[in-house]
Amino acid sequence: MAATSRLSSFWKLIICVLGCEAVGIISGLLSQPGMNNWFENLNKPSWNPPSFIFGPVWTLLYLLMGVSLWLIWKSELPIQQKKSGMVIFALQLLFNFWWSILFFAFHEPLFALFNIAAMLIAIILTIFHFAPISRVAAWLLVPYVSWVSFATILNYTIWSLN
Repeated sequence: MAATSRLSSFWKLIICVLGCEAVGIISGLLSQPGMNNWFENLNKPSWNPPSFIFGPVWTLLYLLMGVSLWLIWKSELPIQQKKSGMVIFALQLLFNFWWSILFFAFHEPLFALFNIAAMLIAIILTIFHFAPISRVAAWLLVPYVSWVSFATILNYTIWSLN
């Protein structure tokens, strides 16, 4: 029985991590065609990170998000106690998916700003819902909420400069 439980937990981990990573990969692929020339010609603040930073940072953040979700999913608490946090997690992931598309593919920094603000609120709510179930799951989302806070300020600044 214990081996079956470990195998089930392993597959939940794989599903959570690959699911989160897939959101980033698919969103990135959908954003690529309109990204380069348009973005390169935008006015950006001097503190805009170099492009090569974003891929590794987002890969790590999606990994942490997946592990965080897995810790909640594998918790032995009844699903009703986990459901609201998992729903809000899914909502923030949906906002995450759309941000790159709005910003890079549709060239809409203002709509992307509204989207990322909603994402930031949803991440904070996710942390508060996850904390009573797993403090580790909540803490794993702190780098994510920190990066998205920075990205929100960057999004606002790029919008205001252009």
